[in-house]
Amino acid sequence: MEPELKDEKKFDTVLVLDADSEVDLRDKDEALRLVGLERTAQFTEEYYARLRRKLDLVIPPLCAAVYCTQYLDKTALSYASIMGFPVTGQGYNLVALSFYIGFLIWVFPSMFIAQRLRLGKYLGANIVAWGIVMMLHAIPHSFGPFFALRLLLGMLESCVAPILILIISMFYKKNEQGSRMAWFYMMNGVAGIFGGFLAYGISFIPDRGFAPFKIMYLMLGSLAIAVGISVLLFMPDSPTNAQFLTKEERIAAIERVRDQQSGTENKRLKKEQVLEALLDIKTWLIVLATLLTNIPNGGLANFTNIIVKGFGYTTKQTLILSTPGGAIGILSAVLCGWYSDRAGERMLPIVWSLIPTLAGAAMLVGLNGTGQKGALLFATWIVGTYGSSLAIIYAYNASNTSGHTKKVTVNAMTLAAFCVANIVGTETFLPKDAPGYLPGKISILVLLSAQLALCFIIRWVNLWMNRKKRRSLEELKRRNGWTDEDVLRERERAAFIDMTDKQNPFFEYTA
Repeated sequence: MEPELKDEKKFDTVLVLDADSEVDLRDKDEALRLVGLERTAQFTEEYYARLRRKLDLVIPPLCAAVYCTQYLDKTALSYASIMGFPVTGQGYNLVALSFYIGFLIWVFPSMFIAQRLRLGKYLGANIVAWGIVMMLHAIPHSFGPFFALRLLLGMLESCVAPILILIISMFYKKNEQGSRMAWFYMMNGVAGIFGGFLAYGISFIPDRGFAPFKIMYLMLGSLAIAVGISVLLFMPDSPTNAQFLTKEERIAAIERVRDQQSGTENKRLKKEQVLEALLDIKTWLIVLATLLTNIPNGGLANFTNIIVKGFGYTTKQTLILSTPGGAIGILSAVLCGWYSDRAGERMLPIVWSLIPTLAGAAMLVGLNGTGQKGALLFATWIVGTYGSSLAIIYAYNASNTSGHTKKVTVNAMTLAAFCVANIVGTETFLPKDAPGYLPGKISILVLLSAQLALCFIIRWVNLWMNRKKRRSLEELKRRNGWTDEDVLRERERAAFIDMTDKQNPFFEYTA
């Protein structure tokens, strides 16, 4: 007689096969190609620590290179805007917006394609392609081609964050995911510093019929192609086929995350998991959180340099003065990721990251038009700490979603919300409001204040669901007559059968 688990919400029967039963791998986790339903291989904590260090030498650096390249290429338009870019006014707004339109159009198809293919290879191919698109920005002179190229760039970059989230969740425990995601997310700050200095250096090149912004696009496109080739060669697709690990290490990498109950991957698109993602209150709360924190990003990512130049600085001064904001962004991402893992929290780090942003936005509004250049410049530096919240949202998804199709769907919905937010955000900074852009600055204050309250609501929901899980598990133990040893055995068997977090009674949420 096969033991039974009950779905915690509907108490439908979920069968967990005996250890020696045949398993249809098309319906289960890919990890079962290397390990059994129950743990058979035992590894010491020292072995796991060595393995984690080996993973850290490959996966986070590649993720960081990808994210740095993506951010540089996405925000290159902001530097180009003061380096001879030929499209201005509302046309510039539309070119900025077109990136997010392309992102929104393609994020769902891209993620469901990625589920069927090898993640690392699909990611690398997209990076090489967008490097080519970046270099093509040096050719046009009018609105239409720039709009089309930015649209293509958004489509190709739409796979980045969802794939990186999936890869981190496959290889790392929940209490390691926040810091690893912060390691690659801090590259936004690194890219801000590098991009500022790069643009500053290029600005000294005389314009002899070849505008400085074209040189920047050619250089960044070449960098993207190099990163894409590195990803194709070295990024693992999953623990089951990570070429830089021995077979024993691949087994250990899977066993190391067994107790997390999040699985690794499954190549089959499961409609029931898509439906569950759409009906899960957690999904829509995180979508709302993404909207609230990224509408400000849509404006700031494309208009910060224009705003700073409006304080009375020259173009060259503006480019170099943007770099301290990147350093603050790095520090914010690292601290939030470290605290998130150490405290086992996801929402509180977001709260801490929003406080400096709110202070900076209040300064930008209160000092608008006063001519206090130093204070206004400082405000633009600290206003960027909110960016760390997106890294923690990524970690939240990785820690709180199970079932591979559901993970893919939730990540795609999160990034779709990111796109919508950035589309709206570009329209909060309108040409008629230049150079102060007061309505855009006020919108930052309002939206992020609402996000503070939402963080505490999400945290309460997850804690409440954990209490409900514990009650359901006690009921299962009573109905099936399980001992504590039986519970441990069933927990092992549940890890890699691709159940969702709602179906799996052993899954625990991170608040």
